[in-house]
Amino acid sequence: MRLMVKPRRYEHVLRVAELAAQIARANGLDDMRAYAAGVLHDIARDLPDHELLRLAPPECDIDAAHPLALHGRAARTLLERWGYQDQVVLDAVEDHTTGPRGGNPVSSCVYIADVSEPGRGVNADIRELALTDLTAALERAIVSKVTYLQGRGIQVHPRTLKAYHALPCNAHLACPT
Repeated sequence: MRLMVKPRRYEHVLRVAELAAQIARANGLDDMRAYAAGVLHDIARDLPDHELLRLAPPECDIDAAHPLALHGRAARTLLERWGYQDQVVLDAVEDHTTGPRGGNPVSSCVYIADVSEPGRGVNADIRELALTDLTAALERAIVSKVTYLQGRGIQVHPRTLKAYHALPCNAHLACPT
């Protein structure tokens, strides 16, 4: 992993891995899988756009216009090509950019850890909440991401919107598209 990313990114990766494992432990989940997914989540983050597009062909206009959005799927592809087979970890790696697709709490741990690790300097409330209420922390993390992107006029990825619309807190709301 260390050879695949820039030194600063590597520091982020280690913080995400530690936090994901801590969140998993606090919620009675598999902390080793959370740690593994945290270590591997950004393995494709520093690849050039053309390589991201090759590894993870665009599924939508956002992917094509902003290949960096593909780094989770590209990381999964790399790991699978290298023989990695743990589907829980692979799903968490893929989902860390757009939000968990459901049914994999390790994905939630990694997603939350990625958006709230201390080095980012934001979302400490989400980080703290995750240690006692994973579901509420995930809701807050996804809502925070959608609100942030929309507030800056940035189009939200369809996978993120799907995760957003699936949140129980949004069942009664007319959610943004």
